[in-house]
Amino acid sequence: MKVFHSVSEARELAGGAVALGNFDGAHVGHQALFAEARRHGPAAALTFNPHPGKVLQPELAPKLITLLPRKLELFEAYGLAAAVVQPFSREYARTPASAFEESLLDVLGARHLVVGSDFTYGAARSGTVATLREAAVQRGAQVHVVQPVTVDGVVASSSKVREYILEGRVAAAQKLLGRPFDLDGLVVPGAGRGRGIGFPTANVDTQNELRPAPGVYAIRVRLKEDSEGLWRPAVANIGVKPTFGGSVVTIEAHLLGYQGDLYGKELRVQFLERLRAEQRFGSVAELVGQIKRDVEAARTVIARADV
Repeated sequence: MKVFHSVSEARELAGGAVALGNFDGAHVGHQALFAEARRHGPAAALTFNPHPGKVLQPELAPKLITLLPRKLELFEAYGLAAAVVQPFSREYARTPASAFEESLLDVLGARHLVVGSDFTYGAARSGTVATLREAAVQRGAQVHVVQPVTVDGVVASSSKVREYILEGRVAAAQKLLGRPFDLDGLVVPGAGRGRGIGFPTANVDTQNELRPAPGVYAIRVRLKEDSEGLWRPAVANIGVKPTFGGSVVTIEAHLLGYQGDLYGKELRVQFLERLRAEQRFGSVAELVGQIKRDVEAARTVIARADV
């Protein structure tokens, strides 16, 4: 997939189809836009970086579901031939709606624009689907509007996905994403307590902004260096490890049956289901007993997911 770092760099996409949006999470609603764009030839997505909320209201900005590298990876996985990553700034936010239309239809030369029904653009969000369609018609182009996608009666939206993940409802988030929520990280040294009680864990240091609520999760883990892309069953704890008097939230993953040194390795973690909340135990023996039950519960969840 080709990646362009502004609309002005992407003139070679002239005549093609472009889906417009922030696309945080690339959930099933976004995927419907991508599919519609692909119906009209080689398709591209136009997105913004940073997320407009980070620029306009940083104190209220949402935690991102997907950082830019992962978002681009998903664009390619969902069949897009190109991505245009338009830099977003306060100055760019003041772009008149008419100038935005010109950038898409005259500079980029798109002939099929694909948007959601609530799409707005330009300074003060003055541009609407209706004004975009009018501008397109004047240039012999078309605007295709995709209606919201619902799953079990819930509209797929980035805000709903975030809500579910922050609540630890990763199985519900998976339905809206169309895949398990994942994050990437680097395995860094920890205190070594897991190894000492017979359950060695990998401490995952991640740049992802959004993380599930504290608790114990059934997960799958894939090592970046694994050329076969093998997903390994695992169980994760997110929290402060209250039994040991911790105070810093960490993500620890115990890979079931794995033998080897994980320090310094990059991995991807898929969250399948929350098994329980984090809790403090009266003794290490009680903790070990619960971990054993967590492992068996995780095996059941992962086996079901692998079917």
